Amino acid sequence: MKSIAVFCGSSNGASEIYREHAVALGKTLAEQEISLVYGGSSVGLMGAVADAALHAGGRVIGVLPHFLQSREIAHNGLSELIIVDSMHERKSKMAEIADGFIVLPGGPGTMEEYFEIFTWAQLGLHEKPCGLLNINHYYDPLITLFDRMAEEQFMQEKYRAMVITDTTPQGILRQFTNYTPPAVKTYLKSKRT
Repeated sequence: MKSIAVFCGSSNGASEIYREHAVALGKTLAEQEISLVYGGSSVGLMGAVADAALHAGGRVIGVLPHFLQSREIAHNGLSELIIVDSMHERKSKMAEIADGFIVLPGGPGTMEEYFEIFTWAQLGLHEKPCGLLNINHYYDPLITLFDRMAEEQFMQEKYRAMVITDTTPQGILRQFTNYTPPAVKTYLKSKRT
């Protein structure tokens, strides 16, 4: 893997542990010579992961809609900052240049990014791994919901297996190395004779 997109909060969260893990992820990516692709902001966990990667000598690519740049939250020290027109274009660009996706804790925006990228994988629009970095048990309720989706047959087991989780950057990157995408989702049924 040459680049990983990270989705995460634009705030630091209620506990310092979230920021500590964002820093650890940024540092790990730089040490493994994996470029960080992220939302381009200087604030919250977004800023923490970017700063950590930069301090460790890593390459950091930010993708930011111009309306957020005008609110003065753009990170000014990045290796590259790509300005786009919309939030949708931001996700598309990040998906294009990343080889995988890691999700740190965040709010509705982070969830929206994760679910769209995950759905694109489920539909076969990409074959890249998507992982939840489950810091401080933050994603336990979501993991339980995925289990419920499979149990109630709203998600096939092969897609439930796409939900990669770990508590450390090293662990999630190891799982990414061994990731095999499932067959493309289809609603076609075989014809009866």
